Amino acid sequence: MTSSTGDHLETEQKYDADADFVLPKLGGLPELAGRRPADPRRIFLSATYYDTENLDLLKHKVTLRRRVGGDDEGWHLKLPVRKDTRQELHVPLGEGASGSVPARLTAQVEDITAGQPLRPVALLDTERTVVTLPGPSGDALVEVADDLVTATRFGESEDKPMTWREIEVEALTQDSGAAALLKTVGQVLRQAGARPSASGSKLARVLQS
Repeated sequence: MTSSTGDHLETEQKYDADADFVLPKLGGLPELAGRRPADPRRIFLSATYYDTENLDLLKHKVTLRRRVGGDDEGWHLKLPVRKDTRQELHVPLGEGASGSVPARLTAQVEDITAGQPLRPVALLDTERTVVTLPGPSGDALVEVADDLVTATRFGESEDKPMTWREIEVEALTQDSGAAALLKTVGQVLRQAGARPSASGSKLARVLQS
């Protein structure tokens, strides 16, 4: 459920895919009962991630970013809840526009940061192709995002940008229908050659490499 501020629980699964991976057709899944997926959309996302000097947020499986592009651009703070599920807090782009993290979000992680400043640690640019799968009402139930990612770690001037391909499958509601469809899509992706991601997040892949 999404609050008036954009806060919501995020349940998603991530899969690694080779460059030549072909996203399988998803229109024939039994859970769709003949309903057609939406036409694919292409969007560009650019996100700056923040952490302490010692990467304390990452150590606690917390991510904080300022992202431009897409329907939910803004500041996002993701806090772990359980396997595959995180609480996402959202603040508009205009807050903290000068580069400082909005106070509402810093307050949520002050027990972790212990007064240490938050600074940019990485930039991730993503070319995303999105397909949404409808539920019985016709509303989007699950989102499948095929991502081509280019990532740069700040302070590592000698490192070349990292690039990889990743498939994200996100339940857009917290009901059982979305959970069942999430599971089925995951099975189809694995059968097509995708692999469960070795990293818990895009940022972890960059900073722990």
